[in-house]
Amino acid sequence: MKGVIVHRPTGTAAKGVALTLTLLFAAGCGYAKQDDVQRDLADLRSDMRAEMEAGDRAVEERLESRIDAVDRRMEQMETALRDLRDEFEVTVERLENAIRFNAPVHFAFDDDTVRPQDHPVLERFAQTVQAYYPNASITVEGFTDSAGSAAYNQRLGQRRAESVKNFLTTQGLSSEHLRAVSYGESQERQIIPGAAGPGEEGWQNRRVALVIDFNPEGGAARVASTSSEKDGER
Repeated sequence: MKGVIVHRPTGTAAKGVALTLTLLFAAGCGYAKQDDVQRDLADLRSDMRAEMEAGDRAVEERLESRIDAVDRRMEQMETALRDLRDEFEVTVERLENAIRFNAPVHFAFDDDTVRPQDHPVLERFAQTVQAYYPNASITVEGFTDSAGSAAYNQRLGQRRAESVKNFLTTQGLSSEHLRAVSYGESQERQIIPGAAGPGEEGWQNRRVALVIDFNPEGGAARVASTSSEKDGER
């Protein structure tokens, strides 16, 4: 013999079913007037609607609370970005799946050392990442001016990116979420195309950019350094 599955209603619905059956039975047996049955059924339907509406309102309130929390977090994030821009003159580029920070982090001629005066902006950047982008991939892009050979500058840009990456790890960012790439003397990415040389001539091109990547699989590809070095310095 096959079993019969009986769905047992619960809560107000269960009470409603029980009361409905009782009222119908009573009416059929002559124990209650039809008007009384209809009135009691109407009251029951009203109670059930009120309970369901109360449940809907509770769900709506929870969703609104979550939306408000996201809105507050977005406002805090925008404030942090404005502070970076205003205090450190950082420019922000919004990409398809990333945000690029063109930070005023520069290097001496033919050098890859992070200067002490650039520590504050990198520290603030690390704080912003930890607060608002803890799971994002961070790409440090290294650049040079065009003095010297392209091969040498490719490696120098990589060393600069690695230096900044290492500094960011001292500020609490995970090395697993950090990568360093070099664009060397790429003309398309120079701040002042062609500016090069020691002193102040090419300093704006001797820099790094910081990219917060929300789609690490499609992020900036690592640019491999060449193994041979030609004469020339940057």
